[in-house]
Amino acid sequence: MNKIIVPIDFSKYSEFALETAAILAKRNNAELLVLHMLELDKGSLISSSDDQNQQMVFFLKMAEQKFDEYLDKDYLKDISVTPIVKHFKVFSEVAEVAKEHDADMIVMGSHGASGLSEIFVGSNTEKVVRYSEIPVLVVKQKPANLNFNTVAFASDFSKEMIEPYLKARNLFSNIKLIHVNVPGEGFRSSAEMESIVADFLKTADGNLDRLNDVHYTSDYTVEKGILNASNLVGADLIAVPTHGRKGLAHFFSGSVSEDVANHATLPVITFKI
Repeated sequence: MNKIIVPIDFSKYSEFALETAAILAKRNNAELLVLHMLELDKGSLISSSDDQNQQMVFFLKMAEQKFDEYLDKDYLKDISVTPIVKHFKVFSEVAEVAKEHDADMIVMGSHGASGLSEIFVGSNTEKVVRYSEIPVLVVKQKPANLNFNTVAFASDFSKEMIEPYLKARNLFSNIKLIHVNVPGEGFRSSAEMESIVADFLKTADGNLDRLNDVHYTSDYTVEKGILNASNLVGADLIAVPTHGRKGLAHFFSGSVSEDVANHATLPVITFKI
């Protein structure tokens, strides 16, 4: 990784993300692009009133000063940090900034564990994930041990999962592939699952060396299966492919896991399909 984007809103959760990104930046000698989006009224910015213009300039200067103070952290020392200020909260701009600066990853903080609507459904994180072409790492706690020694990669082993898997494999060495078998239309027998996984690995890796890294689990929902299997394999991170603009709900046959991000204590990273 050469460049990491961190959108911040001055909350403790965005500071968790900033510190996480700082650790990753130091390990990879990467640059941090710290992005803050102001909540300003567009009409006020283009107003011809001198008094209103002076007021808006004052608010802009105050916000930029707060931004500078926020970046005065010991853990940012010896890291190249580029502050970026956008005047409006348009979350598609995060993807535009990423493309403009050729960034490799976005790191975001999120509170989670407050219901399905809090993380991915209509939330800021969901909006960023939908537009992002690069991986988005979502963290909810202050980083204590950011080794990511074991990564649980959730997959249905369809062909469209190959590219996200290869992206994850390039970032992490020890990947445990998780297949969740659920009752109903998507149920597969053991023989069917083994055949699909073998075809997937032959296509993606060119061999079956990772066959022992595939873990099958059965549960009533994909979300619960991923969480339980991630704990069983001792994962430090959960990786989830996503269709992006279609929304996370289009992964896993129309029922994605907002629950995975909401209720997992682990960090979650998304990869665009």
